[in-house]
Amino acid sequence: MPFDVDPLDVKLSTAIGGRSATALSKGLGLETVGDLLTHYPRRYARLGELTALAELEIDANVTIVAEVLSSEKRVMKAKRGSIVEAKITDGSGILTLTFFNQPYRIDQLVPGVRGMFSGKIGEYKGMRQLAHPNYKLFEDALDDVGVTIARERVLKPIPVYPASAAMPSWAIQQAVEQVLDGLGPLADPVPPSLRSERGLLTYSRALELIHRPQKDADWRSAQSALRFQEAFVLQAALLRQRAVLRASAAAPRIPGTLSAEFDAAMPFTLTGDQTVVGEEIARDMASESPMNRLLQGEVGSGKTLVALRAMLAVADSGGQSALLAPTEVLASQHLRSIAKTLGPDLAARLRPTLLTGQMTVAERRKATLAVVSGNAQIVIGTHALLSDSVSFFDLGLVVVDEQHRFGVEQRETLRQKGTKPPHVLVLTATPIPRTVAMTVFGDLDISTISELPSGRTPIKSFVVPYTNPVLFGRVWSRAAEEISRGRQVFVVCPAIDANVSEPADRLGGESLDSADAAPPADVPVKKSKIAPMLEMPTAPVQKIANVTEVSAALARNPVLASVRIATLHGRMTSDEKDAIMRSFAQGEIDMLVATTVIEVGVDVPNASVMVVLDAERFGVSQLHQLRGRVGRGGVPGIALFVTNAEEETPARDRVDVVASTLDGFELAEADLVMRREGDVLSTIQSGGKSSLRLLRVVKDSELIIEAREVAAAVLAVDPQLETHEALRDALRRRLDETEAAFLAKN
Repeated sequence: MPFDVDPLDVKLSTAIGGRSATALSKGLGLETVGDLLTHYPRRYARLGELTALAELEIDANVTIVAEVLSSEKRVMKAKRGSIVEAKITDGSGILTLTFFNQPYRIDQLVPGVRGMFSGKIGEYKGMRQLAHPNYKLFEDALDDVGVTIARERVLKPIPVYPASAAMPSWAIQQAVEQVLDGLGPLADPVPPSLRSERGLLTYSRALELIHRPQKDADWRSAQSALRFQEAFVLQAALLRQRAVLRASAAAPRIPGTLSAEFDAAMPFTLTGDQTVVGEEIARDMASESPMNRLLQGEVGSGKTLVALRAMLAVADSGGQSALLAPTEVLASQHLRSIAKTLGPDLAARLRPTLLTGQMTVAERRKATLAVVSGNAQIVIGTHALLSDSVSFFDLGLVVVDEQHRFGVEQRETLRQKGTKPPHVLVLTATPIPRTVAMTVFGDLDISTISELPSGRTPIKSFVVPYTNPVLFGRVWSRAAEEISRGRQVFVVCPAIDANVSEPADRLGGESLDSADAAPPADVPVKKSKIAPMLEMPTAPVQKIANVTEVSAALARNPVLASVRIATLHGRMTSDEKDAIMRSFAQGEIDMLVATTVIEVGVDVPNASVMVVLDAERFGVSQLHQLRGRVGRGGVPGIALFVTNAEEETPARDRVDVVASTLDGFELAEADLVMRREGDVLSTIQSGGKSSLRLLRVVKDSELIIEAREVAAAVLAVDPQLETHEALRDALRRRLDETEAAFLAKN
């Protein structure tokens, strides 16, 4: 092995041979020795331990430990050849193994033998089965009496790895052992003093014990050391990138005449949180280092007003601000809201300009000219802002609304349109738990607005089961009562047509709440009771509540006979959507039946009721966002979450927890506990491979905080890591090209 190559950077094709390396690469994305050794076991089994077969899900890829109960070989009737069937058991449940034209299996799978079996769970004639599974039988060592398995083999943990069809768990274990045998000592990213202070194993020893433990205490101590190392390296990467961003030069933007005029004319008083956050932003933007700040706040907390005041500071220096919105509906609303808030005089001088993909060629040309000339000092748009044909005269501030709706590349494209690095303000109404923010957005400063403006009234939330016809019928009579008082109602469905989900109005990237992008996996497709209960006594049964059929059924409901009903969804053109929202905002529509196109930012102060049908098909943050559409104008708000989900199921738990509290940060923590954080660096933001190995941002929150503190201390003394070569190498290795791009561009 060349001396200048780090052992962890050696290609697997060199370390273990081409055939195994290809299987590990194609099935699991593992390319180097370091990739393989950080592909940690997901759990540990024992020779004497059996897997609970009754808990296995259909279509799941599994590696299980079980005992052969019986086996038989029979000739196929319809075609030539034979079938070997073996039944394996955990002592209660039974699983069938099926092999076609492999008669030798009967001699291996004898009753009483135990082993590890790997494959995809299927079903045949009501029985769960594995067709042509991989397996490795245990060669049971016997004691002197010859009856029981030797004690040391029973107690020794067997690593079970995340596997693929081409590389079952035991094949991965063999590859790992082959690599470990020739590895030798490794440089440790955690400094010796820190490792000694925390009583951690060395890196080499931790890798040895996590893959080849002799007892449970071995892998537990190994996990402890590797978990801290992961947190330490990740936080060091974020903090180092933060320092790099702050080293670039930006143009200071200081409030002047325009800002003073706006503040003097403002007809209301800023909340305490708005004042504090505004001061933080002003301080950042007055610096020659570019601001990189995340502003999170509840729906209706006034984030947009804070952002507008920052835009005015940029305009005072002759610069421009760009507000990137996730939907055309929201972009259009931002334009109207900003123009109204500025007032006629300031709006005429600043020329807020809209730029979207649905504009005519002439409209687009006019808007583009206003942007490139600098006449438009506030530019609001969707992904059209990212076009190569759009140039800015002096882009000083980028505001990204609902950041989780955008991919990293899109945010970076807009940022690159500044002649100098513009200041960046990222807005989100999806509350982010502290440790997630620290792990995902560790290179951003974070501001929070938790105080709501005066006049906002609490929203009452209720869960309504479809199975209770009395309560469900009351949904529509309650809506009719609100409409009779001059108020308006949202009805949200998860689909546009029967069995057709809303096409993404999003422009890339995914929500921190992965359930927002599609119906959660734990929600079975049931026959909905919506249509028959909307219009008694009979109607076609639909699988999912959809805008087309729900709106038609509501129009026929006698309780809503005089109600003006309209629909809104992502298939409509921009003009159609904008016209509907204008009519709804002006009170010309009483009830709007829509998909989640209305989820973010839509402001109709007169709306008092939010009905969400099939609520279990939405994630926690999405339900919270939808609820925030009502109760915005001093009118008491009501949220009715109508659900098919049975009590004490994960799907129902999501709905119940949203109904139980209005605190978005409490909901974010609860959601994280229920859902787990998934991949906080890559798949959420940039589509790369999995980012977290052992670290879990809920369970390891204190560890992450501690790791950030010690990483900051190391970088304060040695910002270039000149005396921490192992840590520098770990940063390079840990952040593959995708993740490095994420950190640089976020």
